Amino acid sequence: MNALLANPNAKETIVVAIESLVMIFVVMTAFAYTMLAERKVLAWFQMRVGPTWCGPWGLMQPAADAVKLVLKEDLTPVTADKVIYKFAPALAVLTALLAWAVIPIGVLPNGDPIAIANPGPGILFVLAASAIGVYGISLGGWASQSKWPLLGAIRSTAQMISYELSMGLAVVSVLLLAGTTNLAGIAAAQSAHHFWYVIPEFIAFIIYGITATAETNRAPFDLPEAETELVAGFHTEYSSLRFGTFFVAEYINMITVSAIATVLFLGGGDGPFVAQFPLISVLWFVLKICFFIFMFFWVRATLPRLRYDRLMAFGWKILLPVAVGNLIITAAVVALVRA
Repeated sequence: MNALLANPNAKETIVVAIESLVMIFVVMTAFAYTMLAERKVLAWFQMRVGPTWCGPWGLMQPAADAVKLVLKEDLTPVTADKVIYKFAPALAVLTALLAWAVIPIGVLPNGDPIAIANPGPGILFVLAASAIGVYGISLGGWASQSKWPLLGAIRSTAQMISYELSMGLAVVSVLLLAGTTNLAGIAAAQSAHHFWYVIPEFIAFIIYGITATAETNRAPFDLPEAETELVAGFHTEYSSLRFGTFFVAEYINMITVSAIATVLFLGGGDGPFVAQFPLISVLWFVLKICFFIFMFFWVRATLPRLRYDRLMAFGWKILLPVAVGNLIITAAVVALVRA
C-alpha cells in the first residue's frame, strides 16, 4: 500500500476516483430532490399540495419511491433481446453522468477550476457524451421488440438528431466569443469582466434552452414517451428499477444541460463576492442551475405537448435557420472586432 501511494500516478488515480464517487453521489442526490421539487412546484402551479406524508414536508418521498421500485417485480419480455434490453437503461445513466467529469462547478482560491478534469476541448467531450445518450433510449425501445417502444425510440432518435444541430450551432456562437473550447476558459472569459454571454448571445441562449428541453425529452417535447399516443413510449415494456433508471437519466440530463448553460451563458460560478471568497462560486453555480431547473418546471406546467410533425418542422424550418443566421452574424462581428 505504501509503495502504491508513493507512486504519483497511482495517487492521482485514487484522487480522481474519490472525486468521481463524490460527484456521482452529489448528482444522484440532486436528481432525487429535483424530482421532489418538481412535484412540489407543479402542485403549486396547479393549486395542489404535493407530497407531504413521507417525512417532514415530504422530504423522504424520493427514498420511498426508490424502495417501491426496487420491490416491484422486474419483468423481461420473452421476445426481447435480453442483453441489450438490460444494458440500455445503464447506458442512458452512464452517458448522463459522463459530462460531469469536465464541468467546472466553481473556482479554487488559487484560480484553478473545481472539476474532476479540465481538458482543452471540454465542450466537445460534453457534446460527444450527449450524442451517445440517444443510444440508451434507442436501444431500449428496439430491444423490447414491441411496436410502441420502437416508435418511441425512432421518435427520440429523430428528435435528438434534429435538435442537436441547432444546439451545436448555438454553442459554437459562444465558442467564437470566448476563443476557446475549454469550459473553465469560457467561464473565466466571462468572469474576467463580469460580462456574461447571455447578453450578446441572447438568441443563442434561447435556442439552447429550447433544444436542451427537446434533448432531455421534457414537456412540451416529450413525444418519445407520449402516453396518449404510444402508451408510454420507449420504456413501455420496462418495470421495476430499470423503469426508474430511465427517469434517473432524464433528470440527470436536465441538471447537466442546466450546468452547461450556466457555464456557457451565465459565467459559471461568477457572482458577487467571488473575488473575495472564491469558494462561494460553487454557491452561485448551484443557484444558477436551480434557476434553469425551475424554468423546466414552469414550461412543463404551462405548455401543452406539441404534435410530432410540428415539433420536427419547428426544429428544421425555424430553429436551424435562426441558429445559422445567429452564428454568421456572431462570426462577422468577432472577425471585425479582432481584425
